[in-house]
Amino acid sequence: MADRRLQVFRAVARHGSFTRAAEHLHMTQPAVTFQIKQLEDQLNTMLVERGHAGVTLTPAGEIVMAYAERILELNDEMGTRISELTDDLTGTLNIGTSTTIAAYWLPHLLEGFKRANPRVVPRVMVGNSAYIEGRVARRELDLGLIEIVTEDPSLERRSAGQDELMVVCSPRHPLAGHERLSAEELVAHDFITREPGNAIRELADDFFEAAGIPPASLRVCGEIGSLAAVKHLVRAGCGFGIASRAALRRDVGEGALVAIPLEPTLYTPLEVIFPRDRFRSRLITTFADYASAEIARLSRERAAKELVRGT
Repeated sequence: MADRRLQVFRAVARHGSFTRAAEHLHMTQPAVTFQIKQLEDQLNTMLVERGHAGVTLTPAGEIVMAYAERILELNDEMGTRISELTDDLTGTLNIGTSTTIAAYWLPHLLEGFKRANPRVVPRVMVGNSAYIEGRVARRELDLGLIEIVTEDPSLERRSAGQDELMVVCSPRHPLAGHERLSAEELVAHDFITREPGNAIRELADDFFEAAGIPPASLRVCGEIGSLAAVKHLVRAGCGFGIASRAALRRDVGEGALVAIPLEPTLYTPLEVIFPRDRFRSRLITTFADYASAEIARLSRERAAKELVRGT
């Protein structure tokens, strides 16, 4: 019901490009240009400026963007409140999740939630925790499932559970025979770390710094944005990595990798986050309650079954 021109204008402002906005909206670029021109004609002012760096908003465009966000959000809220007059949950749920949660926790969450609410359509975006935190803060996602404790005042957080971080290496690696591993015991070995912004990367850096070892002094032999790639390199004997217990369970069970607890024990938090001052539909609230409870339950169950090396 909201003015289509406002929807198009918001997309152009967010993407900083007519082309990317057109792709996002499944429109042609001339159609997007026409909608923006119509809105500028109605308001009798320029809203956007094109430059080599992309599209930027004029001062008038900044004002229109602020009102467009509010108008479109109210429009979504109205539609949601009307749909909630029925008993069944329905609609699209925009979820952001870290890569580890997406691979090892989210499938179970979505399966259970979809069984109870078949008319809900989950739309999932995957990235590292810092990226998802930013998207939720900008209200581009309804909620996020991340592995960092956010300090952003615009976000509300729920602690759902935790997962232990382990050293992972090949069964043939010199570290494989240890019962536990301290930071001092790891510094002499090649380390395959994760990309900046990754929650486990930040926790690992903190672990070494707490032992008086600057992360810059580690023998980093790879900085990898994919956990699957880290595990592949580790299996090949290229070094050790640090990953969550949930991500290693199958590989350890198959004997492909060895997982060793850190000393002192290190955990990654499992958090649910929302925009703090945004209308929260029954759908969002219901999924958040369900996800928090299920993550907590699974976290307790998995922690109770101590991961035994090679089993």
